[in-house]
Amino acid sequence: MLSWEERRLMVKIAQLYYYEGWTQAKIAKKQNVSRPIISKLLNNAKKEGIVEIYIKDETLHSVELENAIMKKFDLKEVIVVSTAGFAPEMIKRQLGKSAASYIANHLTDVKSLGLSWGTTLLSFVEEYPYKYKKDTHIVPIIGGMGSEYVHLHSNQLVFHLSQKMNSSCSYLYAPAMVESIDLKERLVESKDISHVLEQARNVDMAVVGLGNPFKSSTMEKIGYLNQKGLASLRKAGAVGDISSRFYDAIGKELNHPLNDRVIGLDLNEIKQIPEVIGIVEGSYKLESLEAALQGKYLDVLIIDDRTAQELVESYI
Repeated sequence: MLSWEERRLMVKIAQLYYYEGWTQAKIAKKQNVSRPIISKLLNNAKKEGIVEIYIKDETLHSVELENAIMKKFDLKEVIVVSTAGFAPEMIKRQLGKSAASYIANHLTDVKSLGLSWGTTLLSFVEEYPYKYKKDTHIVPIIGGMGSEYVHLHSNQLVFHLSQKMNSSCSYLYAPAMVESIDLKERLVESKDISHVLEQARNVDMAVVGLGNPFKSSTMEKIGYLNQKGLASLRKAGAVGDISSRFYDAIGKELNHPLNDRVIGLDLNEIKQIPEVIGIVEGSYKLESLEAALQGKYLDVLIIDDRTAQELVESYI
């Protein structure tokens, strides 16, 4: 048990440090002891319950979720976006804004940035600030042509982002998915397409979304997936897709004809990119996200708080 003198000293030091804002070095000089002794006394004050530290802020729960997910899945960074009070259409916009902020502040050593496609990537590009980064080249990591929903395709996204950054970009002059494996093989052998795919394999950072092929699927909306294809994917055990590459419940890319018709990086190539940032919104994508995390495809996760909470409850 602490003596009265020991307790008094701890209280005095804690008062100077936490309330008066004194440095440990200044307190040590006043008490005529070394700074490590002051540090030890402050730690002991917490252990003895003399000092209790509370964080009073509405973002605390989000930070706790971030730390839990980051630790569980060994991620570089997790950003949980609070969505309380937001209408559904605003949630994706908030995620895009958070992704734009993170990426804009982490491009110092990024010479090439890869983009996938879809509604989540569109939100990211729309929210990206006009912040010049002339030496960062933007590259699509999947085919970017189509007559429907043109604004969602990778070529359009890299073009708009490069305008905001005042930088250069490449284009993949092919759809994300073609009608046959034979056509895909002929296209990827062409000089222009093979060159851009090689650029995509060597980007420093990539931004991707995650899809659930069976609910609110952009690929189905655009016409890449029909009922026959969906039934085939379900039978094969598909739970999600990254950049139109389908994978199973443990994150393994499916050996499936639809994957063979995609023009773009496969999941193993995406995994080799130094930093892959995934933007995920909606609890209906929970199983897709769990599998992607098991597959180790993401380094950074930007996610809404409801889905984050469900992910933590599933695993932790």
